[in-house]
Amino acid sequence: MRRFTTVLTVLIGLFPLTFGTQFLFDGPAAGAGYGITAAAGGFFVAKGICDIVLGLNLLALFALKQRRATGVLMAISTLVPIVDMITVLSHGGTVATALGIHGLTALVMLFDASLLLRERRTVEAPQPVGAHS
Repeated sequence: MRRFTTVLTVLIGLFPLTFGTQFLFDGPAAGAGYGITAAAGGFFVAKGICDIVLGLNLLALFALKQRRATGVLMAISTLVPIVDMITVLSHGGTVATALGIHGLTALVMLFDASLLLRERRTVEAPQPVGAHS
């Protein structure tokens, strides 16, 4: 299960990097995939930077082998897709997009956070006193 959690966590960290980059370089197309089609001006840049920072934070903690801290950040960061879902619904997007993309993302993030938070720490066996290497 630890390997599954590792792969899922890395993917969840990488996806916002790709979405964020798309928002920075092609905001209108990214907006359509996000669930809103109106020209949102500065929203695209702000959303892009937010997504990139989210992904980098998750990946940095995870790379530092801080699995529990990554789980805490992941649980807190679930607010991002929840707010995204509300934004889509309140700006003329479809319920299918709001729930299917953003709602599902929030659920997957909460699932991964729970897996990370439930892991037991692996402790290395201590070396016997007086053992030489």
